[in-house]
Amino acid sequence: MSDAKNYKEALHHPIFKIITDASANLEVNSYVIGGFVRDYLLQRGTAKDIDVVAVGSGIALAKKVSDLLPNKPKVQIFKTYGTAMLHADDIEVEFVGARKESYTEDSRNPTVENGTLQDDQNRRDFTINALALNLSKENFGEILDPFGGLNDLKEKIIRTPLDPSITYSDDPLRMMRAIRFAAQLGFKIETASLNAIANNKDRIKIITKERIVTELNKILLSNKPSIGFKLLEKTGLLDYILPELTALKGIDEVEGQRHKDNFYHTLEVVDNIAENTDDLWLRWSALLHDIGKAPTKRFSKKVGWTFHGHEFVGSKMVFKLFKRLKMPMNEKMKFVQKMVLMSSRPIVIASGVTDSAVRRLVFDAGEYIEELMTLCEADITTKNPKRFRKYHNNFKVVRRKMVEVEERDHIRNFQPPVSGEEIMKTFDIKPSREIGIIKEAIKEAILEGEIPNEHKAAYEFMIKKGEELGLVISNI
Repeated sequence: MSDAKNYKEALHHPIFKIITDASANLEVNSYVIGGFVRDYLLQRGTAKDIDVVAVGSGIALAKKVSDLLPNKPKVQIFKTYGTAMLHADDIEVEFVGARKESYTEDSRNPTVENGTLQDDQNRRDFTINALALNLSKENFGEILDPFGGLNDLKEKIIRTPLDPSITYSDDPLRMMRAIRFAAQLGFKIETASLNAIANNKDRIKIITKERIVTELNKILLSNKPSIGFKLLEKTGLLDYILPELTALKGIDEVEGQRHKDNFYHTLEVVDNIAENTDDLWLRWSALLHDIGKAPTKRFSKKVGWTFHGHEFVGSKMVFKLFKRLKMPMNEKMKFVQKMVLMSSRPIVIASGVTDSAVRRLVFDAGEYIEELMTLCEADITTKNPKRFRKYHNNFKVVRRKMVEVEERDHIRNFQPPVSGEEIMKTFDIKPSREIGIIKEAIKEAILEGEIPNEHKAAYEFMIKKGEELGLVISNI
């Protein structure tokens, strides 16, 4: 990262010259600020969204920029926030007038009034987000860094421009953002800032669940999510947001028998799965796969610590957790529930792989069998090299058996070889419970390997089962 004070090369996109010309026309100063500047300096790629601050009306500047662009793009105006947005080719630009803010204790929505660039930089959450590039013709590309943000980028530090306690109390969402940036960028949160988060943790209660989940999702999608979740736990925020996770913390010992710390095990699983998938909901599945262990933990003198039924309990807890956090109560939730419910199935059958067990696994997992296997392989966190190899080899055997069974029995997208209509026609009966009994018996026979998954064998089995139920073949 260069220490030069001018970054004209960052402003090579044609939109910046247009903004400069529009600013000169209106006789206002304008600046690029925030994430675009930060990410350019970190060489994180070219940002597709740009924040522009005008010392004047951001809406007027947006309209003038639109007038100067060849295609005259539509300007979206948000009067409540005093902002405007337009799209220029592949870039989204948001304009806002420089402002200063004041807060009340019960809301993160500030009272806003016009201000200077310095006022606007003062209100920014972190020093690395307060960096601004000048768009004036005279000082084009000059960087304005009043809080040492350049050095914080170099030292990889998350720090607030002003008193961190005030910054986090004013807008408690910034606590989540600090932890999210630490996870995404691999930065450390300054000690004073980290302490301020811990001291203001109860303020998170005024933030909407939707905003919190947005930050949680970004933490989960980082390269190493455990960084963020350890910070959430260390600061006490996790107790407010996901108490189901903090309930997994700790190791109990009775009569010399201990169990692993399921909280830190969970974080290892999440990091493991992050290496193999960007699927947000599969990562959520990894995060929640053991939440049923806290309420099901028991000690038996015969077998030690047990967590019987934790998968079933955990899947029920997923529903309540999604509802509480106002997360999508749709197929995404059902997917996570299914992954949690089935999270131990491949592990159980891995040590003794049979065709029938694999058929049932593939049938029950359906289209999500690959995701389930990815989750279960991520669940291997043993530090014993011999056991690690053994467990992974067992899963390789399961995968090979899955291919064999699927090629032969076509279980993954299972459709009954004999339909309900065919059963009714064969026995000349109307819709009744006997049809369901026969179809279930055929399915069980196929899964157990008693008959192949083909029509002739299933039809013969249907006749036999129908006769057991006292049905008579129709002469029609």
